[in-house]
Amino acid sequence: MGNSQSPPAAADRRYASATRAFTHTELDHLKSLFASLAAKSSSNGDHISPSVFQEYFGLKGALGQKLFDLITQPRKDGRIKFEDLVIAKSVYEKGSKDEIEEFIYQLLDVNGDGVVDRSDLESALVAVLLGIFGTEGSEHGQETVNAFLDAATFSKEANGASGKAMSLADFRSWSALVPSIRKFLGSLLIPPDAGRPGSQVPELIFGEEVNSNMILLRKEYAWHIGGALPQHELEEWRLLYHSTVNGLSYNTFVSSISNGEGPTVLVMKDKEGYIYGGYASQPWERHGDFYGDMKSFLFQLHPKASLFKPTGANTNVQWCAVNFSSESIPNGIGFGGKVNHLGLFLSANFDSGHTFSCTTFGSPCLSKTSRIVPEVVECWGVVQSKREQEKKDGPRGTVLERFKEDRHMLNMVGIANSSN
Repeated sequence: MGNSQSPPAAADRRYASATRAFTHTELDHLKSLFASLAAKSSSNGDHISPSVFQEYFGLKGALGQKLFDLITQPRKDGRIKFEDLVIAKSVYEKGSKDEIEEFIYQLLDVNGDGVVDRSDLESALVAVLLGIFGTEGSEHGQETVNAFLDAATFSKEANGASGKAMSLADFRSWSALVPSIRKFLGSLLIPPDAGRPGSQVPELIFGEEVNSNMILLRKEYAWHIGGALPQHELEEWRLLYHSTVNGLSYNTFVSSISNGEGPTVLVMKDKEGYIYGGYASQPWERHGDFYGDMKSFLFQLHPKASLFKPTGANTNVQWCAVNFSSESIPNGIGFGGKVNHLGLFLSANFDSGHTFSCTTFGSPCLSKTSRIVPEVVECWGVVQSKREQEKKDGPRGTVLERFKEDRHMLNMVGIANSSN
């Protein structure tokens, strides 16, 4: 037989190698999970059935079936053994970045024909939106799917295919543009009720004076933007400014957002119907030069959905200038690029602006043309979670002041000078 191995022997070696990725406690938890799901599968503890697997992990349809088949390959016998689960999770959750991306890339081949084409990606996106937004899926279903699809590149020649397919390199590039989808696809073996990464949608809060039909930032868009943000910034976003209500003016913009604390999300729709904007990690305050930090980013929402994080090429992140008389300091707000050639710029009158490709974020022109005429502008305040806000605020006063305050409280209850 030489050095050849039978399939069972090879599988045993893969399993033995996979177990080393887990602690004893993690393996015990996996055993308990498998035993529970196998019992529900009525298999006498032998395997997990497709229906039980999809129900537990909340994966319906083609994407759930493809993940099941991927875990059971090469057998594909409709049965997930304990060893299958350990091997799959060792690669999918514990593997290197390349291994995890290759696993997800295989997962996107929903049709199972060896290539990832546009129809595969569309099927996967429909399943993702269904998983995020519930049984009804995305309210603006096909429009949202198309926005994410149009951000993808298909450069791989595929034999017998009607068009080109997505290569692994194409997938990696697309993943960087749609981090919310990448997070979700990378956490499918985490139960939905366990806080699955990529599944949280910020609650959008706005006053009664604002008609919901006026709002640009739909929940699908908020989810897309939230893919680049930490968990504590995904709880609640409050509408601070809306041009239809407050008027297209820098002064009303500033006065409307002055009560907000923390980061903001600026969204605009122009006369061409394009929707895009930027996340500002710092307050909108008057400066004579670029400021901000590398947490800010630009994004597109319609007709294409993409997100552009800082590349590190420069620190020209955020711009906010008003009442300057020099042409070298354009009055308005914006992000990235260089003076008079920003990645996104809105003039102080809020009646014009521009968007150019910029190295700050590696972003293209965000609209149909570089010169833009805003139609609607809104700004949302990102509400920090209580725990994060307390951490950010920290203890109040100096150590001596806090000591005096604490001692005063003890004196009030008569125990500061007590002794045993």
